[in-house]
Amino acid sequence: MTDIIRLKPLDNAIQHHHHDYHQIVIGLSGYAEFEVGGHGGVVAPLSGCLVPANVEHYYEGIGDNRQLIIDLPDDDASLTGSQRELRRLFDRPGYFSLDESLQHFIQFLLHEMASPQHAPGDLLITTLLSSLDARRDPAETVSSRPARTLDVARLERFVHAHLDRRISVADLARVACLSEAHFSERFRQQTGLSPYQFVMRQRLEAARHLITSSDTPLSEIAERTGFASQSGLSHAFRRHFGYPPVTLRRQTLV
Repeated sequence: MTDIIRLKPLDNAIQHHHHDYHQIVIGLSGYAEFEVGGHGGVVAPLSGCLVPANVEHYYEGIGDNRQLIIDLPDDDASLTGSQRELRRLFDRPGYFSLDESLQHFIQFLLHEMASPQHAPGDLLITTLLSSLDARRDPAETVSSRPARTLDVARLERFVHAHLDRRISVADLARVACLSEAHFSERFRQQTGLSPYQFVMRQRLEAARHLITSSDTPLSEIAERTGFASQSGLSHAFRRHFGYPPVTLRRQTLV
């Protein structure tokens, strides 16, 4: 039974992965944020989420937390044979709350886990799945909140720390703990910019600051802010600000 049922806290840092088994996560104390297949939600005490197999998901424990985690391979006894219909619980990600009866059942399940002579694990899990399925509204869409907001300030700090290097979308996506495609879509929705435009703006703002606050040669500024050459900086600078960097340098020296 302990092979597929675990009690553990979730890390207080964003993690992401996928696995080839279904999973149920039920909050016992504290809170955790989840994003499963693009659907965000909070797992609070005595609520939970359904994670279908092979669906990428992101999660983060909020402070002290404790979760009941049940891992269910597709060939588990609770999902096969006469229980095969219970697989429909994992047709899509979902979030749920435990009513009073299920709250009592979870307390019973936890008590059984701690007992040397506990009830059969398959029976306990099948009872839980059957109860969740009986409470499922077939017409209900996934209950979720808007996906978590990207930490743009953190992304800005990353870009400024690596201005002299090539910065890819994959680099930014790793900072945000998202896939490239998911990150690009979310970033554009939140900021109105593509990741490329965002990085370019940071480079140009940094270049403008160096031009107005120092006598550093433009060729060195170009190198320090990630441009291949001074002419590359000049072209991008003129396109963005409407005038070349040499004009700004002359104005600064006056």
